Amino acid sequence: MDSAPASTHTDVEVGLLAAEREPAMLFELARSRLERVQIRAPVVAMRLLARQLPPFVPASRDLFDTRNQQQLPWPQLRERLRARLGDESVYRVAPSGDPRPERACRRRVQGDEAKIAVAPARPPRPTWLLSQPIPLRGTAHIISGPERLESGWWDDADARRDYYVLETAQGQRAWAFAPPGEQGGEQGGWMLHGWFA
Repeated sequence: MDSAPASTHTDVEVGLLAAEREPAMLFELARSRLERVQIRAPVVAMRLLARQLPPFVPASRDLFDTRNQQQLPWPQLRERLRARLGDESVYRVAPSGDPRPERACRRRVQGDEAKIAVAPARPPRPTWLLSQPIPLRGTAHIISGPERLESGWWDDADARRDYYVLETAQGQRAWAFAPPGEQGGEQGGWMLHGWFA
């Protein structure tokens, strides 16, 4: 008598952040998760296991709803992005209280649903912050500034900079800094740290 090979199974967790009952959306989320899994043997069966079934609360809609029908509600878009890109790629951002731009925000992981504190009042910050400042090439004139930043002495990442909003010859709004007391081109030039949209 031949012994049957031991069955192996692969768990694929869909793990929604909010209750969902739209069949097409659930199918797409499950398919996106399955596409990222490598299975070593032929699939002979599938089983769906729902460990938690929170109560479904339907979204209230106005009779004259003017939203675009192709537009996804935020919870469904978030789930779709998590399924396609991975759980670590979709996160919330919260202010950290540190005035240094590169440390002013921190990631909030899934499940950390605590209320996000309001960021401290600061002058305008660019929406695109470079990962590392780079020298600003070409000419630019000052629109506003300086905003002095002196921080980080306590963690050996001391930062002493004067930030300015600049306009380049091409009309772009840049956020750049120079050492305190130097208005850009006097010594080492401007260090570009971000762009305004």
